[in-house]
Amino acid sequence: MSQTFPTPGSHATEPAARATGLTKVYGRGETEVTALDSVSVEFARGRFTAVMGPSGSGKSTLMHCMAGLDKISTGSTRIGGTELGALSDKQLTALRRDKVGFVFQGFNLLPTLTARENILLPLLLAGRQPEDAWLEAVVNTVGLAGRLTHRPSELSGGQQQRVAVARALVSRPEIVFADEPTGNLDSRSGAEILGFLRDSVRELGQTVVMVTHDPVAAAHADRVVFLADGRLVDELLEPTADAVLDRMLRFEAQGRTR
Repeated sequence: MSQTFPTPGSHATEPAARATGLTKVYGRGETEVTALDSVSVEFARGRFTAVMGPSGSGKSTLMHCMAGLDKISTGSTRIGGTELGALSDKQLTALRRDKVGFVFQGFNLLPTLTARENILLPLLLAGRQPEDAWLEAVVNTVGLAGRLTHRPSELSGGQQQRVAVARALVSRPEIVFADEPTGNLDSRSGAEILGFLRDSVRELGQTVVMVTHDPVAAAHADRVVFLADGRLVDELLEPTADAVLDRMLRFEAQGRTR
């Protein structure tokens, strides 16, 4: 029998993450590049949002800034009710550990640890014990019940990414950021990972923000936001792959005519 879990952070009414007037500039003078130009966006709790845009549009920069992995130039970023710019480096590290889950294109697993140990690593680093019911729900959601004693070298790429997804979910973060999570996977394994992320939102109440260039991947989301030239230019609710592809082709055509 499936269990119903409250949305992580659901006691609060504010979005899981929010950027207001977010600007990120790299370099100075002639080498200055504006990667994000006054972007304001909210990511609602318990929803799956995809972030898309042409190459160089600022997709990954937006994720890194909103997750506290990169410092912003001007503006504001929040996780829940916490303003990231007001935190010390130590506080920011603690927030990323306790409130944010990450899934990257590279699996980033420790080769000497079993799947279970890799999943529990964030909790162990925080000195926290796993909630047995939640851990079981996460493991079942990503289909790893029979693989917990295996080390990464004994797992396929798709299975390793399942471990990475479970690791991101196990601490019940406010939000999970996934940067091209299917980029190193074949189409079948990629579809499985997208399904697991979708299920984590639907069944576990998680909030997921995924950067992707793939319209099929984006179609798993509840909402797609589009970036171009570092600016938020459009969004699409209840997306289909065809609708996402049409928007992307339109933005790329506009870019060629400028």
